[in-house]
Amino acid sequence: MEVTVAQLKKGQKGIIKEFAGARLPVKLLELGCLPGNEVELVQVAPFRDPIYINVNGTHIAIRRTMAAQIALELTEPKAEGA
Repeated sequence: MEVTVAQLKKGQKGIIKEFAGARLPVKLLELGCLPGNEVELVQVAPFRDPIYINVNGTHIAIRRTMAAQIALELTEPKAEGA
């Protein structure tokens, strides 16, 4: 199922597929926000903005408007004992 980073719930993970609309800042690309990398929503700040994500071990705070431009393919959580 394809969603954006802004639509993730706490603890959900997905693989970056593409960027919609405007270009992402170079700093986000340098921090690992690249197609094929896994993203996890770590925490949401008060008033729901910014959001804190984990990309390849790096925690990044980004605004929801920017997160809405990063399309993901959700990854299924692993079953316990698997």
